[in-house]
Amino acid sequence: MRFVQEKKVSDSYTGFAEVYDELMDNVPYEEWAEFLTAVLKEYSVGSAPVFKAGLQKENAENLAIERNTVLDLGCGTGTLTELLYRAGFDMIGVDNSEEMLEIALRKREKSGSDILYLLQDMREFELYGTVGAVCSVCDSLNYILEDADMVKVFSLVNNYLYPGGIFVFDFNTVYKYEQVIGDATIAENREDCSFIWENYYDEEHQINEYDLTLFVRSTTADAEADCFKRFTETHYQRGYTLRQMKGFLEEAGLMFVKAMDADTHGEVRAESERIYVIARETGKGAES
Repeated sequence: MRFVQEKKVSDSYTGFAEVYDELMDNVPYEEWAEFLTAVLKEYSVGSAPVFKAGLQKENAENLAIERNTVLDLGCGTGTLTELLYRAGFDMIGVDNSEEMLEIALRKREKSGSDILYLLQDMREFELYGTVGAVCSVCDSLNYILEDADMVKVFSLVNNYLYPGGIFVFDFNTVYKYEQVIGDATIAENREDCSFIWENYYDEEHQINEYDLTLFVRSTTADAEADCFKRFTETHYQRGYTLRQMKGFLEEAGLMFVKAMDADTHGEVRAESERIYVIARETGKGAES
């Protein structure tokens, strides 16, 4: 058995962070942002809430700000976070990789946005107040390997959601790891960086280990033109079924609303490789 069950999320995305955006240039972030924006607006995230008579103006304004705030959980280098900010949401980004957040901060400086980035493990994240929505995409939740840890994450989401707030996330399915990428080797050669991605799938535990070897052209002033740095990282992701995710949501007190195939936005199929899920906070009641 090749995986280590106690492997921490923070052990990944060190050397990879340096070239993450370049190697992920085929990811349709703009399409994802449009989809998420449409979902958030459909469920009234950011819309002015209806307050009872007598609520102080200051309290009403504070609640409106919280309702318009969206947490990007597992935000990585902040590409999607920036796009959602441009769509009009107040954004918070949480990630457990200091190297990835350093890149996100450089993007924030360039764009002039006021996104709040927090270096936190999603299993233990803390916010200053509630938010109108939580988003977690690009298989961030697949890095959670234990049932109990997933319930912790969902429980924290539920805790920090504004009453009636929305949780939108995606996950890679067991089918994808078993039938599509499990035990496959993927390699790509580019001018400034190359990678070898070796997958090993453990069917019993639904864990996919991938050993990543990166070759990145050195950018230091004294480096030779053809000098490359070599990085190695090992990542672990667990495949999940929709039934499992529904169970975690229920245990955490969140209400399952909808699921869809991430590629077609239609019904979930047995061959769905990635699934979107929409859930809602239901336990806090209406604001008064």
